[in-house]
Amino acid sequence: MSASTAAKKKAAIRAVKHIENGMIIGLGSGTTVSFAIKHIGELIAADKLYDIYGVPTSIQTTFEAIKAKIPLTSLDEHPQLDLGIDGADQLDVKLNAIKGGGGALMREKIVAAACKEYILIADESKLTDVLGNGKVVPIEIHPFAVTPTLKSVEKLGAKVSLRQSSGKLGPLVTDNGNYIIDADFGPIQDPWWLNRELHAIPGIIETGMFLGYAHLAYVGGRGSVKRLKPQPDATLKKI
Repeated sequence: MSASTAAKKKAAIRAVKHIENGMIIGLGSGTTVSFAIKHIGELIAADKLYDIYGVPTSIQTTFEAIKAKIPLTSLDEHPQLDLGIDGADQLDVKLNAIKGGGGALMREKIVAAACKEYILIADESKLTDVLGNGKVVPIEIHPFAVTPTLKSVEKLGAKVSLRQSSGKLGPLVTDNGNYIIDADFGPIQDPWWLNRELHAIPGIIETGMFLGYAHLAYVGGRGSVKRLKPQPDATLKKI
């Protein structure tokens, strides 16, 4: 296991400690969350957790949760969730994040908004002083609006591309039947302004900018896991 993979696993296990019996949990998507899902399943199998229900944010997460024998439910049955655990593609010290590398950003954001407590997990390579520094912003768009949406996002200063599927020809299709634009804005000085401008573009369904959702983050480093809370006026310190 690589150092970064081990760091992700440690962060995931720390986040799972927040789960209590009887909770309804939002289950994010991605490799880091996979460790959390597996660990939750192990705790359920050992009777250390019970009466737990999960709301998955992607088809992949659904399959992983079923394999781990985590009972599943929906937002229609439980519109407010006790806890959410999800990964991040990039994270600043305010716990604002860029997500959507796996294409599940819309459902992930809906679940994040429904959580009483929302925890992000990552390894230390995902930390940054400024969002967008070396990381694209994924944007979910309607298939009817590809070209005009690309041009509108370009006008905001981004280099844009329509994400292509691997394993078959054509664009990636999300679980919602939409497409993903990857927009490279470079370092984003005002992510709140940019997020508002993107949402004003017809054809954009959701952005991968998760601003103000996270209450806590666990970031795995070499030999340790840091517990981070939002620090509005802080700058990044190495961990």
